[in-house]
Amino acid sequence: MTFQRIVIALLGLIVAGIGAIGYFEWRMAAQVRTLKAFVEGYVFNEAVMACEQAKSSTPFKWNGGKSTSVIGLNSAKLDKYTVSASYTLVADSVYCDYDPIKRKAEIGSSFLERE
Repeated sequence: MTFQRIVIALLGLIVAGIGAIGYFEWRMAAQVRTLKAFVEGYVFNEAVMACEQAKSSTPFKWNGGKSTSVIGLNSAKLDKYTVSASYTLVADSVYCDYDPIKRKAEIGSSFLERE
């Protein structure tokens, strides 16, 4: 009888632990989404200006473009210590990657192939 109570108590602790982990995961995901939305809103105007001023054979026209969309903030871990960020916009099938750290825009480049 004591063994059954110990097993039931351990099972209850495991279920409670899994529930707590799920709750904290949900809360962190909501905070990360909020932070990402804030950063994307902060970077958007700079990205549009930099993309429209970038030198390229195919001009990037966000204002006045027929088909515009925001792909959003992306990141890739290049090595153990370096994370590269990119904010990508598309206007009339012309892609523009904006690096918010270097404040530099590249038109028609692939985010993962950048230096």
